[in-house]
Amino acid sequence: MRFPAIPRPRSLAGQLFAMQAVLIAVVVAGYALFTYVSDQRQAEEAATRQATAVARSIADTPSVRDAVHTPNPSAHLQPYALQVMRDTGVDFVTIMTPDGIRWTHPDHNQIGKRYLGHIEDAQQGRTRSETFTGTLGASVRTVTPVKENGHVIALVSAGIRVEAISRRVQEQVTALFGVAIGALLLGAVGTYVVNARLRRHTHGMNATELSHMHDYHQATLHAVREGLLMLDGQYRVALINDGGRELLGVGPEDEVVGRSAADLGLPAPLTGALLASEPRVDEVHLTADRVLVVNTSPVSGGERRGTVVTLRDVTELQSLMGELDSERGFTQALRSQAHEAANRLHTVVSLIELGRAEEAVDFATAELELAQALTDQVVAAVSEPVLAALLLGKTAQANERGVELLVSPESRLDDGVLPDDLSARDLVTILGNLIDNAVDAAQGTARARVTVTASTGDTEEPSRTLVLRVADTGTGVDPAHAGLVFQRGFSTKPAGPGGRGLGLALVRQAVHRLHGTLSVAEADGGGAQFEVRLPLRKAVGPTPVSGGDA
Repeated sequence: MRFPAIPRPRSLAGQLFAMQAVLIAVVVAGYALFTYVSDQRQAEEAATRQATAVARSIADTPSVRDAVHTPNPSAHLQPYALQVMRDTGVDFVTIMTPDGIRWTHPDHNQIGKRYLGHIEDAQQGRTRSETFTGTLGASVRTVTPVKENGHVIALVSAGIRVEAISRRVQEQVTALFGVAIGALLLGAVGTYVVNARLRRHTHGMNATELSHMHDYHQATLHAVREGLLMLDGQYRVALINDGGRELLGVGPEDEVVGRSAADLGLPAPLTGALLASEPRVDEVHLTADRVLVVNTSPVSGGERRGTVVTLRDVTELQSLMGELDSERGFTQALRSQAHEAANRLHTVVSLIELGRAEEAVDFATAELELAQALTDQVVAAVSEPVLAALLLGKTAQANERGVELLVSPESRLDDGVLPDDLSARDLVTILGNLIDNAVDAAQGTARARVTVTASTGDTEEPSRTLVLRVADTGTGVDPAHAGLVFQRGFSTKPAGPGGRGLGLALVRQAVHRLHGTLSVAEADGGGAQFEVRLPLRKAVGPTPVSGGDA
């Protein structure tokens, strides 16, 4: 069974077009009606003034008074009345006795008969105007007395037929309706053009659909956990959702809509990505305490209308990837060490098989003492378990790459010294990236070496500071680049599959989050020396990261 389709409501543009067309038609029709009534009244008033002027002029004419006293007034007055009618355009001129007996009339047969109309006021010496139906039909007429020595000796009536007045108004109304129809057509065309543009912008949707879309739009913005930022054609913030505010560090009380993206106080690389005219795909950017993946897509429809920006928080993922890289390095180091141990074990077995047991014992003891000495050296200097494990693993990794990693004699970091709010993950991020960067720089150089110092300094407990210092024997840092090495994307090495220039930027982010300082300088034996200072008690506010002296 098929149900009848429910007709879809007209689009918003269509509804506005119909409403505007009706409104224009009503306005034009009302104006035309008002003008018609006004013109009709004005025409009647003009006809009354014209009839009054003609009647009074005749009453004031001396020849009329003279003709009244003749034995046959009609013979003198009828030709005169007809001439006045032709000259003034009135439809009749009637001159009569004070009692209303006609001396003149356009119809000769009506002469001598009684005038049809009210003459009482005129008999009393007053002028009266009225609309009355007489022998020629309805007319606007004026009756005025002819006086001599203060006495009324005759009456004069002049009038214009209502039919003639209507004819005049009809001509004006015809022209008026022509103008009204033209205005209506012009208004309809203008309304159609405006609504066609509106239909394009609303995609033909009606008001209900637009309302629902707005509701869905708002619900989606607040439901999406990723950050969404929309910029207009002048790179001003047009829209930002809750996730975008959280990821960019913008509070709900901060009014950012309408502000330029350059004025949001974001890091320069991130601001540059937002202001870029070309799309950005899966770019990694750092804020004060987050790692974000940024995608931008320009919105264009013949002209640039703005940019849609999506932000994804990968801070935890990036940290886990760093830990995974460290674990992968540890695994590779253990595999290499296992291979070396197998070789040494085969050597010991072979010595025993050759009957040289004493030499086998000496060889095995020397290897064990060497490995234990390295472990004892690290643990004696840094007994904090997380950093000790990191240093042991990085030592094996560096050794595999031909780089000697040493823990300096100044290192002293006892277990339990670090406060609970100093997370092991942040320490691994800071020290692990600094060592990786130093090993990369020292690899391939003569007597490649990386020296690590970890201590809490010699100050009293209330102001104790954790000092992490990593020096290498590489080429060092160009003084011109001292302030740039901590920016994301900066690197003097060729880009790898995953990109370069993120490690030191992550170090700077972690140091900033822990309210510490980070600097770079030239090492004593050449190369670069990076130093991190972290307060062991939570600071009140962040201390800015500096480039130091290179």
